[in-house]
Amino acid sequence: MSNKTVFGQIVSGEIPVKKLAETDRVLAFYDQNPQASVHILVIPKTTEYANVTELAAGDPGLLAEIVQVAKKLATVYADGDYRLVFNNGAGAGQTVFHVHAHVLAGDLTESSAGG
Repeated sequence: MSNKTVFGQIVSGEIPVKKLAETDRVLAFYDQNPQASVHILVIPKTTEYANVTELAAGDPGLLAEIVQVAKKLATVYADGDYRLVFNNGAGAGQTVFHVHAHVLAGDLTESSAGG
């Protein structure tokens, strides 16, 4: 997969974001189009995986790290209660083909977790 997605550009530093969490392999930041009162994206720094199915098959440890970071963020920003959403494919609402998790909490909009 290419660095040309918006998330690849964020990982490379071409597009700045306010980082909420970062590890050697994972980055988290607020969604620019929030669908809930708390809407955080957690992405791997690698651009190798387009969706969660590819990630699970290729690097299950990285998927587990994304989930761990999401849980920590939900503890800080949502008292531990949250939804974790991975859209997998265009038909499921995925619009950016760089695997990413949506951490959603609080009041949700009707079309929550697009992207």
